[in-house]
Amino acid sequence: MTESRHRVASCVWRLRPELLLALDERFGEPVDSYVNGSQVWLRDDGPGHTAVEWRLHPVAGYVRPPGVDTYDLMESVVWALRTGAEPPAPIDQIWGGLEAFVCDGDDVEPAPLAASTAEALGIPPGAFGLADHEAIGDQVEATGWKINVIEALLEQLAH
Repeated sequence: MTESRHRVASCVWRLRPELLLALDERFGEPVDSYVNGSQVWLRDDGPGHTAVEWRLHPVAGYVRPPGVDTYDLMESVVWALRTGAEPPAPIDQIWGGLEAFVCDGDDVEPAPLAASTAEALGIPPGAFGLADHEAIGDQVEATGWKINVIEALLEQLAH
């Protein structure tokens, strides 16, 4: 049996167009974009202005849509949603959902984090609790990014 790892307060939202539009309206452009499809915002939205990382997690086996740069992906998708244009790929082939979690080892309880992130985003999370990011990271590495991180988080948060 492996030793229990550090768990952090986390909130999860399943992907839907309204979520992407709220991220854009309330947070603006991501502070970082990764070749694996992740989009990240770092903000002081936690209880007592605790630092929170907001991360759009890519789908399992993510492949960047052709014709769009890694750093322009979010902007391209949001523009398409706002104008009715065709996005570079169906959004459910890009991201699985959004996670917000406390940064820097801050000790925050899940319920206050859920309340503060719901206020910041304008949409309450679908699930919240304590997540073991190391265990999910191990799964990601072991499968070569062939797992859905949002589903793994939701499974952890259900227990």
